[in-house]
Amino acid sequence: MSKIFFVPNKILSGEGAINDIGKYLKNKGSKALVVTDKFMVKFGNAKKVTNALDACNIGYTIYDGVNGEPTDIMVEKGVELYKKDNCDFLIGLGGGSPMDTAKAIGFMSVSKGNISDYMHKSIDAHVPYLVAVPTTAGTGSEATQFTIISDTKNNVKMLLAGPSILPQLAIIDPSFTLTAPPKVTAATGIDALCHAIEAYTSRKAQPLSDIFALSAIKRIHENLPICFNDGNNTKARMQMSLAATEAGIAFNNSSVTIVHGMSRPIGALFHVAHGISNAILLVACMEFAVKENTKRFAEIARIMKVADKSISDDAAAENLVKELSRFCQSLEVPTLTQLNINKEEFMGQLEKMAEDAIDSGSPANTMRQPTKDDIVAIYKKLF
Repeated sequence: MSKIFFVPNKILSGEGAINDIGKYLKNKGSKALVVTDKFMVKFGNAKKVTNALDACNIGYTIYDGVNGEPTDIMVEKGVELYKKDNCDFLIGLGGGSPMDTAKAIGFMSVSKGNISDYMHKSIDAHVPYLVAVPTTAGTGSEATQFTIISDTKNNVKMLLAGPSILPQLAIIDPSFTLTAPPKVTAATGIDALCHAIEAYTSRKAQPLSDIFALSAIKRIHENLPICFNDGNNTKARMQMSLAATEAGIAFNNSSVTIVHGMSRPIGALFHVAHGISNAILLVACMEFAVKENTKRFAEIARIMKVADKSISDDAAAENLVKELSRFCQSLEVPTLTQLNINKEEFMGQLEKMAEDAIDSGSPANTMRQPTKDDIVAIYKKLF
């Protein structure tokens, strides 16, 4: 059976790549809405983008209102500004939140109704040209046809998708990631690792996505600890930037599985950052998932060099789970208790979280199909 494979139209990579943006924006638009957050403005990353736009005589408006996980309200405000200022293309600058918001602003600027109307539908619209500039090595949003937006009325993180919201130009410039502090570096890096592992072990995995997933896993395992301990190591930052994009390409074409499905409800209800909730869930979810997909998890263990061909796949998969636990601990991933999440409140939301996780569709991509009871049991393990 044939498989389709999506990647951004162009990927521009390398230190200082942002300075070449003008070459790729000819006839794409005359005024950009730069979607970002106040941190990016304060620490000079937005200035790098606007300097590059100034150099090629392209106008812009800065929308720095994406300060936190993206919501339908942020999108509505962005659409309003985009239209009011007569913008005709978009640049998403930041972590996953600004890039996801830029995608949503793009398709909502040409669509009718509420953004919640597009959940569980393939978004097919003639959207404005979109440039994605990641400033963390993690979400892979620069290479995906997905955006996650919180529905503030129903406390649900909506997974919205469609080929038309895949960025046309991704700029992978590691100099932007130098401002990411260690905790953000760790959380976003583990998010990328989840993308790659889930892509490789998904029911929807395909040969091309496998190539990108395994490469990303190897790069992240080798370089994330370096970046965490020495944020100014530009070689390791470059490797992590490439890995995050590879992981994004991988899961864009094979989807994510149980970790992401269970992560979104935690983020929506308890306002835990996406990368952190993934990291908290990773080991418990892998303990569940390896049992019916042992060979693939064993291959990951061998890529990580925590197993070789002399031991069985079962033993290698067990080594992988142990290594993921050690890896997360070395990156100081917090627990729910350390995040001051109230245990009684958490347990009181188990039914809703499990239902929302299943409703997202992601857990169904896991080779070992989780039931609602399985998901509840995994959530309980987090305390």
